[in-house]
Amino acid sequence: MICIRGLERGDIVSIEIHKVEKSRIDEVDFDNLVFGHTFSDHMFQMEYRNNKWNPPAIIPFGKIEVYPSLSSLHYGQSIFEGLKAFRSADGSVNIFRLDKHIARMENSCKRMCIPTLDSEMFKEAVTTLVGLDRQWIPQARGSSLYIRPFIFASENYIGVRVSEKYDFYILTGPVSTYFKEGLSPVKLMTSEGYVRAVRGGLGEAKTAANYAASLLPAMEAQRRGFSQVLWLDALEGKYIDEVGTMNIAFFKDDVLITPPLEGTILPGVTRDSVIQIAKKKGIKVEERRISIDEVMESVKDGSMTEIFGTGTAAVISPVGEVYHNGESVTVNNFKTGPIAKMFYDEITGIQYGEKEDTFGWITKIQ
Repeated sequence: MICIRGLERGDIVSIEIHKVEKSRIDEVDFDNLVFGHTFSDHMFQMEYRNNKWNPPAIIPFGKIEVYPSLSSLHYGQSIFEGLKAFRSADGSVNIFRLDKHIARMENSCKRMCIPTLDSEMFKEAVTTLVGLDRQWIPQARGSSLYIRPFIFASENYIGVRVSEKYDFYILTGPVSTYFKEGLSPVKLMTSEGYVRAVRGGLGEAKTAANYAASLLPAMEAQRRGFSQVLWLDALEGKYIDEVGTMNIAFFKDDVLITPPLEGTILPGVTRDSVIQIAKKKGIKVEERRISIDEVMESVKDGSMTEIFGTGTAAVISPVGEVYHNGESVTVNNFKTGPIAKMFYDEITGIQYGEKEDTFGWITKIQ
């Protein structure tokens, strides 16, 4: 039993732990990990019933049983988060920006009419689960333990209304790099008539619907030889929102530019980390609307020297080519630029305990 403060603020509750009889870790090839395919021995589980979150437990990873009338299967009332734990240089475990992810999941809960979670309980749930399965954290640089908290409506009811029951789970699993290119540049094409989100919609919530909308455009882009879709705004088809499932940044005339948080894009944790590092290093930052025409022209005239995506899975993903309306531009001779490399090194250095955490971003498990 792990005692924590949690279900009702100030109450003492316990995480009941049921360990596996035999670990599956010997079945895992840690030298050939595929992102999202391998899961650790245990998972966290908690249910919302009778207008409250009930006592939590950590149980062996495995199947969950649901009815085909499960409301979230029909109406999509579900949210999730994604964060990582790393093996630190001092032998401890580092969880990167846990508090920021907890706060973002609370915002997603509110947007999707899902009961919020006590932040201390959430934090203890993650650290206890990661600590229990810490042997699953890969040793290799560039690898990590991916942490996936998620909540879904679990009432067996077919009808469009807010559910009265919810299930909260946390899964973990060892992962390698998200993109096969690693830190090598990727090729992007604009969304060409597809849209991801509009103001007032679900763009700023980390909910399944956002990702479902991106699947067809992403599949078509990949068929044409591009890695991701560069999303343009839904109203004018002119201003850049995101790239794939990441935020995006541009380096032009020694200024870091990234689209503003105006309700259509997710407030990325890595995006925020990049902005904070840039400001600390004296790099001017502009959070403003930027059009695809400005990007194409600025790359051509040489004033825009780098473009890169920012996200938890890939950290930094440099862009080497942008295709729009039948025209392509090559960014930085299709090479990773020094600014993208600097941000990657700074963030991963903090994650792996190789650089001092002056921002207070690390939650450490000894």
